[in-house]
Amino acid sequence: MSTQDNTHDTQGMAYLDTAHSRWVTLYLPLAIFVFVLLFPFYWMVITSVKPNKELLSRDGNPFWVVQPTLEHIHKLLFKTAYPEWLWNTVIISVVSTVVSLACAVLAAYAIERLRFKGSRQVGLGIFLAYLVPPSILFIPLSTMVFKLGLFDTRWALILTYPTFLIPFCTWLLMGYFRSIPFELEECALIDGATRFEILWKIILPLSVPGLISAGIFAFTLSWNEFIYALTFISSSEVKTVPVGVVTELVEGDVYHWGSLMAGALFGSLPVAVLYSFFVDHYVSGMTGAVKE
Repeated sequence: MSTQDNTHDTQGMAYLDTAHSRWVTLYLPLAIFVFVLLFPFYWMVITSVKPNKELLSRDGNPFWVVQPTLEHIHKLLFKTAYPEWLWNTVIISVVSTVVSLACAVLAAYAIERLRFKGSRQVGLGIFLAYLVPPSILFIPLSTMVFKLGLFDTRWALILTYPTFLIPFCTWLLMGYFRSIPFELEECALIDGATRFEILWKIILPLSVPGLISAGIFAFTLSWNEFIYALTFISSSEVKTVPVGVVTELVEGDVYHWGSLMAGALFGSLPVAVLYSFFVDHYVSGMTGAVKE
């Protein structure tokens, strides 16, 4: 009887294996997803190599380039401070991410593994701190930056970015640490290991996917941050890519679209490459950790 039921179930689901059903359930949604994902990059590429005559013309195909040019890219790289903006963004993002991860690891471990009174409330408070809009935080932060004499320096951003990176990384690592079996720590404590040794030799090696996931998120948030960079930086040579591209390539009501798109393209490629290299660790860090 069970064999017949299995046969009926197999025959009943066989329609999903037809070519038509695969097109409807797999190929068509995948094609739409790929189109939506890649079209912005395609638009930035064709706009960055399209001459001004074609950009301003209402004739022709807006989705194609007839006479490509490198004029806009040359202007971006050699007539603006874009290389310096890119270097500033890399330094600020990397340092802010490292500092935030170091603080988040200690905070997440203390909240999840030490089990002190009120730890859950502290964890909830950290998550709620991440939800505070940057437009509210930058008012008191700007006062601190001015009093410390850090205005118009990289340190102004390096010290303010962790205010929204640490809560997010802590919340993310709390969930990852929660999935690591407590028995591993108990065995280490019985053998005489200290809490720091457990964190360094057991928890962190097992948490590499979670650390990479949190690091990618923190790096992306730092790379794309706009409000703090616009508020605390005024010199062109200290600006980051998001602020420099918008403020230096828009003159009044004149938008240099070719250079703008080239700057946006070059600014988005590092993050896309970072995600592609660590996608396996990223997915693992978002789905769970050690299986008992």
